[in-house]
Amino acid sequence: MTAVETQITYTNSYTIQHEDAYMTQEEDWDRDLLLDPAWEKQQRKTFTAWCNSHLRKAGTQIENIEEDFRNGLKLMLLLEVISGERLPKPDKGKMRFHKIANVNKALDFICSKGVKLVSIGAEEIVDGNVKMTLGMIWTIILRFAIQDISVEETSAKEGLLLWCQRKTAPYRNVNVQNFHISWKDGLALCALIHRHRPDLIDYSKLRKDDPIGNLNTAFEVAEKYLDIPKMLDAEDIVNTPKPDEKAIMTYVSCFYHAFAGAEQAETAANRICKVLAVNQENEKLMEEYEKLASELLEWIRRTIPWLENRVAEQTMRAMQQKLEDFRDYRRVHKPPRVQEKCQLEINFNTLQTKLRLSNRPAFMPSEGKMVSDIANAWKGLEQVEKGYEEWLLTEIRRLERLDHLAEKFKQKCAMHEAWTTGKEDLLSQKDYESASLMEIRALMRKHEAFESDLAAHQDRVEQIAAIAQELNELDYHDAATVNTRCQGICDQWDNLGTLTQKRRDSLERVEKLWETIDQLYLEFAKRAAPFNNWMDGAMEDLQDMFIVHSIEEIQSLITAHDQFKATLPEADKERMATLGIHNEILKIAQTYGIKLSGINPYTNLSSQDISTKWDTVKHFVPLRDQMRQFAAQANIIGPWIQTKMEEISHVSVDIAGSLEEQMNSLKQYEQNIINYKSNIDKLEGDHQLIQESLIFDNKHTNYTMEVCMQTAARSADGLSSHSSLLKVYATSVLISSHSLSTAAHPCGLGGEVEFARIMTLVDPNNTGVVTFQAFIDFMTRETAETDTAEQVMASFKILASDKNYITVEELRRELPPEQAEYCITRMTRYVGPDCPSGALDYISFSSALYGESDL
Repeated sequence: MTAVETQITYTNSYTIQHEDAYMTQEEDWDRDLLLDPAWEKQQRKTFTAWCNSHLRKAGTQIENIEEDFRNGLKLMLLLEVISGERLPKPDKGKMRFHKIANVNKALDFICSKGVKLVSIGAEEIVDGNVKMTLGMIWTIILRFAIQDISVEETSAKEGLLLWCQRKTAPYRNVNVQNFHISWKDGLALCALIHRHRPDLIDYSKLRKDDPIGNLNTAFEVAEKYLDIPKMLDAEDIVNTPKPDEKAIMTYVSCFYHAFAGAEQAETAANRICKVLAVNQENEKLMEEYEKLASELLEWIRRTIPWLENRVAEQTMRAMQQKLEDFRDYRRVHKPPRVQEKCQLEINFNTLQTKLRLSNRPAFMPSEGKMVSDIANAWKGLEQVEKGYEEWLLTEIRRLERLDHLAEKFKQKCAMHEAWTTGKEDLLSQKDYESASLMEIRALMRKHEAFESDLAAHQDRVEQIAAIAQELNELDYHDAATVNTRCQGICDQWDNLGTLTQKRRDSLERVEKLWETIDQLYLEFAKRAAPFNNWMDGAMEDLQDMFIVHSIEEIQSLITAHDQFKATLPEADKERMATLGIHNEILKIAQTYGIKLSGINPYTNLSSQDISTKWDTVKHFVPLRDQMRQFAAQANIIGPWIQTKMEEISHVSVDIAGSLEEQMNSLKQYEQNIINYKSNIDKLEGDHQLIQESLIFDNKHTNYTMEVCMQTAARSADGLSSHSSLLKVYATSVLISSHSLSTAAHPCGLGGEVEFARIMTLVDPNNTGVVTFQAFIDFMTRETAETDTAEQVMASFKILASDKNYITVEELRRELPPEQAEYCITRMTRYVGPDCPSGALDYISFSSALYGESDL
C-alpha cells in the first residue's frame, strides 16, 4: 500500500482523509469483495466475540454481526464503551435514513480518532454487507485495541508482535514470527499465559503434536481465569493452512491488554516510586543517623557505670565470670558498636554528599549528636574500659591463692570423709552378739587392725584443721562453710575414737562370755553322749521281742524289767543335770544379749533330742506289758482260727452222711465260732490300745489283728457258702425230672435235650442219684467264663474298626491305661500293605494269650 493520500466520496457526502500510513488498511477491501471463506468464518466469530466482550459491559450483545449493526444503535454503543466517550444522540426512527444517520454518527466518531475509512460507507453497513461490516470492525479493533500498543519504540502490529516474541522467547517449540502460522500449534498462546500466570498451565506437560488440545487449553484457561472470551475454534485454526491474521491479532491483543495493562501501570508506579525513593532515602538516612547516634550514646551511657563498678566478688568463680563477661563485652557487644560508629560516620558523610548534589541544605543533627560528640563519648568509654581490665586481673590473682587453699582443704576433707564413710556404722554394729567364739576372736583381730589405721589418719585431721585456720586468717569468703565442715570432721573423729574404745570393751566382754559358753558346750557334750547311748539301749530292749517256754523264763523277764524301771529315777537325775547345763547356756545368752546359733560345736545332740528320747523311753515301758498281753492272746487265737479253717475245708471236700447230718454238722461249727467271738473281741480291744499308742509292729508274735480278722472272715464265708450249696442241692434233688427240665429252660440250658445232656454229666452211670460233689462240679463248669482266642480276636477287631491291625491311639482310647500299656508293650509290629507306622498285630497277640500258634 502506498503512502499517497487518497480521497473517497461516499453517498452520504462526507470525506474520509488518510492521515496515517499505518492506519490505511494493509489489505484493501476491494470493491470486488474477494475474501477467503475460511478467513471470513474466523473473522466473523472472532470479531463477534470481541464486540460482545465490550458490549456485555453495557448489558447487551450481538448474535449476527452484519444484522445487529444495521440500525447503528449497537455500533454507537460499542464505540462509547471502548472509547469511554459519549456519541451524539442516535435517531430513534426505524426508517432507512434513520439507520444511515446512526451509522454515519458512528463512522464520524471513528474518523475523529484519526482513522481513515477506505471503501466503507454507511449504506453498505445498513444493507448488511458482511465484508464491509467486518472491515469496519477490524478498523475499530486496529484503532482502539492495537494502535496504542508500544514496545521498545515499536507500536501497533509490530509492537504487539515484538511483545509476543519477548514473552515467549524462553519457551521450547515456540517461535513467533507472524500472526498466522506461528500460532497454529497453540504453544505460543499457552506460553503467553504461563509466562504471566504459571499457576494456570503446566507447560511441561504440553506436546507439540497435540495442537487442538493446546489451543483448547489456552482458550478455556483464558476464558475462565483471564476474562478473555473464546474468539476462535481450535479446529478452524489447525485445519486452515494459513489462519486469518486479523482474527489472531484481535485475540492476541486481548492477552496484551490483560497482561500488559498491568505492566504499564506497574511501570508508571515504578517511575513515581523512583522519584519518591530518593527523598525517602535521604529522610531514612537522617532518621537512621539520629537513631544510631541516640542508640550509640545510650549504650555508652549504660556501659560506663558497669565498667566503673569495682566491687570485688568473693569467689574465684564469680570473678572469672566477671572476666568472661568483660571478654564477651570485647568480643560480642563492643564490635557491633564499633561498626555502628563507623557506619554512623559513613552515613553522615554520604547524606551530606547526596544533599549537596541535590541542592538541598546540609543535614544538621540534633544537639549533642554531632560526630564530634560521639567521638568524645567513645574516648571516655575506652579509658574506663582499660581501668576495669587492670582491676579484674589484680583481683583474680588475689583470689587464686585463696582458691588454692580452699581446693586443698576440700580434697583433704573429701579423702577423710571417704575413709570415714560407714566407719561409725561399722563400729556400732553388734555382730558379736550372734558370733561364735572363733568369730569373736577374728573380730577382735580385725578391730586391732582398724585401731592402727585410725591412728595413721590422725595426721590428716590435723592438716585439715591447720588449713581451715589459715583460711580464716586470710578472711576467706566462705569461711563459715569451711569452719562447719572442719568442726564436723573433728567431732566425727572424736566420736570414732569413743566408738572404737566401746567396741573393744564389748568384744573383750563377749569373748570372755563365749569362753564360758564354750566350756559349758563341752561339758554338755561329755554328759549327753553316754546318757543318749543308755536311752538308745533302753529303747532297743523295750522294743525287743521275747520268746519264753516256761514260767521261770517269764519270771526272769519280769524281774529284769522291774530292775530297769528302778533305774529310771537315777537316769532322770542325769537327764536333769545335762539339761541344766543347756539351761545355763541359755541364761547367759539371755542375760547378756548373745544370739546363739543353736549348734553345739562338740556334739550333734541337742536338749530337744534328749527330752524326746526320754519321753519315748517312758512311753515304751507301759507298752511293754501290753504287747506281751496281746502277743499271748494272739498266739492262742491265731492257731485256733487256723484249725477251724482246716476243719471247714475238709467238710467241703470229704462230705459224708445224710443231708440232715451234714447240715447239723455245719451248724455246730458255726455255733462254736460264735461262742469263741468274745475272745476275738478282747484281742481286738488290746489291739486298739496298741494302735492308739502308735505302735504298729509287735515283735512278740507273728499274728496281727488284720490277719486274725481276715482268717475268721474267710472261715465264716466258707461255712456260709457251703451251707448255701447244701440248700441248693437239697432243693435240686427234691424236684422231678420234668420240673428240672422246665426250670432249666429260663436259665438258657434248652429243653429236654439239654436236660439229658446235664444228667449225663452229673449221673454218668444212670444210677438215678446225683451226689453233692457231682452237682458242685457241674455248676462250676457251667458258670465259669470260657473265652477263647477267637473271641479275643473278634473283640480286638471291633476296637480296630474291622482292620487286621490296631494302632496305639486306638488302644489308649478304648482300654484302661494299665491294660492299654500292657498290650502296647507285648504286641509285635504289624507287617502288611497300606498300614500306618506303629501299627500293631493283635491276631498273633490273641493267639499267644492262649498258647496257640498264629491263625
